[in-house]
Parts: sequence; C-alpha cells; structure tokens
Amino acid sequence: MSRKKILIAKKIQNKIANRRIIQLFIMAEKMALIGNNDLANRYVEIARKISMRYKTKIPKEFKRHICKNCYKFLIPGKNCRIRIYRSRLIIYCYICKKFTRIHIKNDKKSHHI
Repeated sequence: MSRKKILIAKKIQNKIANRRIIQLFIMAEKMALIGNNDLANRYVEIARKISMRYKTKIPKEFKRHICKNCYKFLIPGKNCRIRIYRSRLIIYCYICKKFTRIHIKNDKKSHHI
C-alpha cells in the first residue's frame, strides 16, 4: 500500500474513533442521569481505550468529566464537588478523594484608569 493510502486510512480511522468517543460520552451522561453509574464508568473506560488505541485526544468538554486519578465519570453534586478559587476550577472526586485544579483564563483584567 502506498504512503498516501495509509495516511488517508489513518485519517478515516481517527474520524471514526472521535465519533465513537463522543457517542460514548453522550451515552455515559444519559446513564449517569438515570442513576446507572457502573455503566457510565464502563462507557468512559471504553472511550479512553479507543483514544489510546488510535492516539486521538478526548475533547476538552468531555475530559473534564473524568477523574484524573480513578478515571470514573464525574457527576457534579453526586460524586464530585466543583469550586472556583483564585482563577482555578477545583474538581474534588468523592470516590478517590483526589482533586484536580484547572486554571481559568481571565479575559478581562481590571485596569485602573
């Protein structure tokens, strides 16, 4: 197979992988809302395996719904706590008792005129 055909095949595989990851996260959200946390965690596990297998990134909006330590699906108020402190988003997981800090960029800074 020529190099060009291999690159095209990889692009198609990555597109399919991205679609599957997004679909799995949407299904995980639905299962978490129903109350089936085990199935939601399983969907997240499968999505992570797909992203590792095809070396694609999980989209940022979905990545924040995964605990960085135990890789469980986070549902604010049920199994995690979210706070904003000094331009940081702090997500505390009730399952593994670890927290993640995400820096929030300030678009408008206060200027004294």
